Amino acid sequence: MHLSTRGHYGLLAMFDLAEHYGSGPISLKTVAERQNISDNYLEQLIAVLRKAGLVRSVRGAQGGYILAREPGSITVGDIIRAMEGPIAPVDCVSEVEPAECDQAESCITRLVWTRVRDKLTEVMDSISLADMLRDAENLSIAKKV
Repeated sequence: MHLSTRGHYGLLAMFDLAEHYGSGPISLKTVAERQNISDNYLEQLIAVLRKAGLVRSVRGAQGGYILAREPGSITVGDIIRAMEGPIAPVDCVSEVEPAECDQAESCITRLVWTRVRDKLTEVMDSISLADMLRDAENLSIAKKV
C-alpha cells in the first residue's frame, strides 16, 4: 500500500497544528513554511481536513487554523481516512464499500488483504497526534544525548 502526498502532507500539517495546540490559530503560510509544503497544496489539504471536522478555521487578523479536538483524540487513522478515503490495500476489502468480486468467497488473497487491512487500521487507529508529539519529544531528547 502506498500513501499519496495528500496523506503524508496532511499528517504533517496536522502534526504541526498539534505541536502548537493551545497557542491560538496558526496561519497556513506558517505551517507551509515549517513543513516545506506549497501554500496552494496546503490550502487544498486543509479544506479536506476542515470538511472532515479535524480542523477549524478562525477568521480575523490573528486568524488561522486550529485542531478541532485535542491531539489525544485525533488518530493517524482519522487523518489518513480524511485524506485518502477508506483504508484498504485492495478495493475488495475496503472498510466502507468493498468492491464486488465474483470470486470473493474462494479468493485466498482476499484473506491476506483483509488481514493486512485489519493490521493497518489497528496501528493507525492506535496512534494519536499526542502520541506523535511524545515520539517527537523522545527523538529530540535522543538527538541531544
